[in-house]
Amino acid sequence: MNGNFVIGLGQSVMLLVLELAGPLLLAGLLVGLIISVFQATTQIQEQTLSFIPKIVVVGIILALTGPWMLQQIMAFTVNILGNLQNFIR
Repeated sequence: MNGNFVIGLGQSVMLLVLELAGPLLLAGLLVGLIISVFQATTQIQEQTLSFIPKIVVVGIILALTGPWMLQQIMAFTVNILGNLQNFIR
């Protein structure tokens, strides 16, 4: 196992993390932006008005993309464990 292999493995892990967290973060960002514009135009400064819709939307996105996320994690894990003998060298 050399330094290039470790760096490549780290890059693939970070890419997987970004790929899995991206839809959740983007949905939360868009809902937060919409709520912020609504709060700015109506001058309502209620904290729960921003917090509750974000949780609901992130929960919905997680329910919709959860099986895909699990499949991606399982494929990565199977790949790592399947090639374990190559990592030991």
